[in-house]
Amino acid sequence: MSKLVDRRQVLRGLGAGLLVACTGSDSRVDSGPGADVPTAGPWATGGTAAMTGKSSYPDPFAATATSCMIVSSSTAGPCTTASDLDREDISEGWRGLPMRLGLRIVDTACNPIAGALVKIWHTNIEGSYSGQTPNNAMCLLDQGYSSQDFMRGVRTTNADGIVYFDTCFPGWYSGRAIHIHVQVSSGATTYRTSQLFFAEELVADVFANHAEYKVFGQPNRSLASDGVAAGISSADLGDLLVEWARMSDGALLASKTIAVTT
Repeated sequence: MSKLVDRRQVLRGLGAGLLVACTGSDSRVDSGPGADVPTAGPWATGGTAAMTGKSSYPDPFAATATSCMIVSSSTAGPCTTASDLDREDISEGWRGLPMRLGLRIVDTACNPIAGALVKIWHTNIEGSYSGQTPNNAMCLLDQGYSSQDFMRGVRTTNADGIVYFDTCFPGWYSGRAIHIHVQVSSGATTYRTSQLFFAEELVADVFANHAEYKVFGQPNRSLASDGVAAGISSADLGDLLVEWARMSDGALLASKTIAVTT
């Protein structure tokens, strides 16, 4: 299947906000970033309906974040939409590797921010965005997707600053590494926390071994050659990688604690 045009030149120069990585003394429940891909059990197929064990997934935020550090910012990109769809499942029934994404929003002192609006958007398995974007010719693989809103949604953080989205692992398009866009707003202030990435070991495994992804081949950009990630230092880039684990039902549990700042 053909891929979308290279967007690296467009993405450079667009506005961005700050992303803050937070760490704690927790023992991780994830297998990443940068860890070896688990070998036990296959990846689930068929989208979010395959998350049959969701009620037993571990809490990726069991530990309190104790250190928050500002890392490099990155672009929001040209494939935004004006819609704010408040929903946990943003897949709209699309097939793919089911992924539960948890985000914990805190301030720079690592205190949770309750009542913040968290908006995410990313591509479907084909590598296409959806909706009415500023440039549908660039962002949509099929112009019929302009009437859909898959892989887009917003949630409001709870008292612990946490939101969850049920979605599918993103597909790739030419010129970009796999990524998810995140925007956080609170009151009249909007903070663009931009883009989160995945460990390359995980990406390679999904596109080599997952029945629904391997037909697309491996992404044609690594983090080192990605038009956005390549401009971030290796140390800071590590702080933009989500933590992840393969669940017993074959779904992917991904998570990140991020802090917003002016």
